[in-house]
Amino acid sequence: MNFLLIEDEELTARKLARMLSELVPGCTIVATLQSIEESVQWLQTHPAPDIAFMDIELADGQSFDIFTQVKVACPVIFTTAYNEFAIKAFKVNSIDYLLKPVKEEDLRKALGKIDELKRIWQVTPDALQTSLSQLLQQMTQPALAAPPVIRDRFMIKQGQRLFSVPIEEIAYFFSRNKISFIKTFDKRELMLDYTMDELDKMLDRRKFFRLNRQIIAGLQSIDKVNLYFNNKLKLNLQPAFEDEVIVSRERAAEFKVWLGE
Repeated sequence: MNFLLIEDEELTARKLARMLSELVPGCTIVATLQSIEESVQWLQTHPAPDIAFMDIELADGQSFDIFTQVKVACPVIFTTAYNEFAIKAFKVNSIDYLLKPVKEEDLRKALGKIDELKRIWQVTPDALQTSLSQLLQQMTQPALAAPPVIRDRFMIKQGQRLFSVPIEEIAYFFSRNKISFIKTFDKRELMLDYTMDELDKMLDRRKFFRLNRQIIAGLQSIDKVNLYFNNKLKLNLQPAFEDEVIVSRERAAEFKVWLGE
């Protein structure tokens, strides 16, 4: 089988490619693309793969925008850190919707749906619609999953040295050039072997908030919150972050609740 990966986090793409090669021996990753623009161009100039895996939140927008610019002639499995896109996902070619970090068992089940849907497609359109409706209902119901393990420390590797950083020393987590880092209150920057999506699921939501794709901030690191244009928020962090810290209009209301409004 030929798989297309549309994912702008390199570590996530590598992990997904590895799981696919283990679950589908002999498969081919025909391309790994990182943006809407790159994906549209590729789909216009290459044969359709058997399945496309699409991260919903890309650097230049949501991957749903791809469908408005080019015909996607293959089934799609969406991957995302957020569950609010499920209904929108099933309005396009989606056959499944996987929350990050993607688990091997969930990926195996998603691949198994392909053969089942192919069988249904050969029966009746009504049967296909029923199956898709059932899938949509499953995706929008709360998942009965084990509670996440909340981390109270992170192991850091520097050369041949290993050491632990307690969560109390961490001001925020951030991504630079698609690599994740810890910023401590004493201004150290320490590299982590986790994606931001994976980190988001490891942290106590009462103490840490995902401000945007680039930063997960601890409550004690929030120095100032300023109103910004278009109902966004602009934050000052301590220690200071190198770029502007913007909370989108969509996340601003949730952030205010988290902050204690």
